[in-house]
Amino acid sequence: MKKFFLYSAGFVAAIIAFGLLAPVAGLLVSGLLLAAGLHYYTESTSTFGKVMSLVVALAGLISALSNIPGFIGLVAIGIVFYIYKARNNEKVEILSKKEDDPFTNFEREWANLNK
Repeated sequence: MKKFFLYSAGFVAAIIAFGLLAPVAGLLVSGLLLAAGLHYYTESTSTFGKVMSLVVALAGLISALSNIPGFIGLVAIGIVFYIYKARNNEKVEILSKKEDDPFTNFEREWANLNK
């Protein structure tokens, strides 16, 4: 019964994801506008260039924030990915944690230097 609910939830999420591919593409374009505006803002030396870059970045930000179906599509894609990994009994790690122990890092770096 658990697999039935897993597969049916995956099917519904896949239908939603395919239905919202166009808003996700629009969200991608909005993100690219935002990234381009911020990139050219940091690279610009003139005041006019900085103002125009901020206008482009602001347009991308407003467009991205107003694209709620795009965010729903991203969530649906994430659910499909999670269900696909759960079906294969693979562990899904959202954020991998590195070892921050200075002694472990030192030993690894020392071993690399001795090679």
